[in-house]
Amino acid sequence: MATLDLALSLALTSLVVELTPGPNMAWLALLAATEGRARGFAAVAGVTLGLGVMGIAASLGMAAVLASQPLAYQALRWAGFVYLLYLAWEAWSGADQEKAGRLGQSDWRYFRQGLITNLLNPKAAVFFVAILPGFLPPSATSLTTVGFSGIYVGIASVIHAAIVAAAGAARGVLSDPARLTLARRIMALALVAVALWLFWRS
Repeated sequence: MATLDLALSLALTSLVVELTPGPNMAWLALLAATEGRARGFAAVAGVTLGLGVMGIAASLGMAAVLASQPLAYQALRWAGFVYLLYLAWEAWSGADQEKAGRLGQSDWRYFRQGLITNLLNPKAAVFFVAILPGFLPPSATSLTTVGFSGIYVGIASVIHAAIVAAAGAARGVLSDPARLTLARRIMALALVAVALWLFWRS
C-alpha cells in the first residue's frame, strides 16, 4: 500500500477515533461552556502539545516499550482514570472556579490541565501503541512516524477546537447560577462515565 494511501487511511481512522467519547471531549465541552472559549482554547493547546509529545515518543520507540511492559501501561491506565475522577470532582464541586478566581485571568492553568489530561489519556496511548503502527509503511523511519503522528494530532486538534467553539456558545445560557450548577454536575457525571468506559475498554 502506498504511503499516501496509508496516510489517507490513517486520517479517516483518526477522525473516527476522535469522534468517539473520550476524556478530552467531555472535559473541553464542560470547560468552554462554564469558563469560556478563551480558556477552552488554552486547554486545546495543552492537549495538542500532549499529543505531540506522545507522537515524538512513539517515533523514538516508546510505544513499543509501553506495549511490551504491561505494568507500565497499567500504571498509565490507572493514573488517567484517577485524574479524570479528580476533574469530575472539580466540576461537581465548583473547585476549579474557586481556583480560577484566586489565580486571576491567567490561562496557564487550563493549558497545564490539558497537557496533563492528555499525557495520562489511555485512549491516546492505545492509539499510538496499537493503531498507528498498523498504518506505517514497512520502511518507516522516525521522521515518518512523526509525520504520521502529526496527521492524528492535527485532526484531533481541529475536532477539539470545534467542540470548544460549539460549547462556548452555551455560556450565555449558563449565566444563571442554578443552570450553571446543573450543567457542571451533568458534565461531572459524564466525566465519570467516560473514565469508567475507558478503563473498561483499555
